[in-house]
Amino acid sequence: MRDEYDFSKGKRGAIMPTKGKTRITIYIDDDILAAFRARAEQVGSEYQTLMNEALKASLAKDDKPLTAATLRRILREEMAAGSGR
Repeated sequence: MRDEYDFSKGKRGAIMPTKGKTRITIYIDDDILAAFRARAEQVGSEYQTLMNEALKASLAKDDKPLTAATLRRILREEMAAGSGR
């Protein structure tokens, strides 16, 4: 091993970028997350996939910007719809 390494030309981030998806950090209400996890278990899917589908469906409805309040409303609607299935 060397005594020193030169990281001056190093780059941050993933070595191999993914196509079409981006990893982010997001805060979701605990009850929303629990509901999506429960629904995912019922249908045999991943909760992230279900959340992504809910967001896509919401964006397809209209072109208004997605706000935190709108996101919470969408997720609550999806949870309510899932509880009746």
